[in-house]
Amino acid sequence: MTTATKHRYIVSDNEILGGEPIVIGTRTPVRSIVETWRLGVSAEEIPQRMPHLSLAQVFDALSYYSDHRDEINSFIERNRIPEERIDPLLGKH
Repeated sequence: MTTATKHRYIVSDNEILGGEPIVIGTRTPVRSIVETWRLGVSAEEIPQRMPHLSLAQVFDALSYYSDHRDEINSFIERNRIPEERIDPLLGKH
């Protein structure tokens, strides 16, 4: 079931990522946009890296994050790959 939010482009759907907030019409979670932005990619550049998103969707996702920091930070933390699992992956080509 899709649940609307007060943000035009952000919804939650229990069938997609367990109800994590996503950009409507995509499977892109708000956390992915936030993590990209935190890496220093400007909001205006994100649609170049994620061409299925519009600039309006990116700004709305960042606005949603501003209003729901604890929730999104929790999703970011839950989906973080532990360093001990990353190091072995880096050595394999």
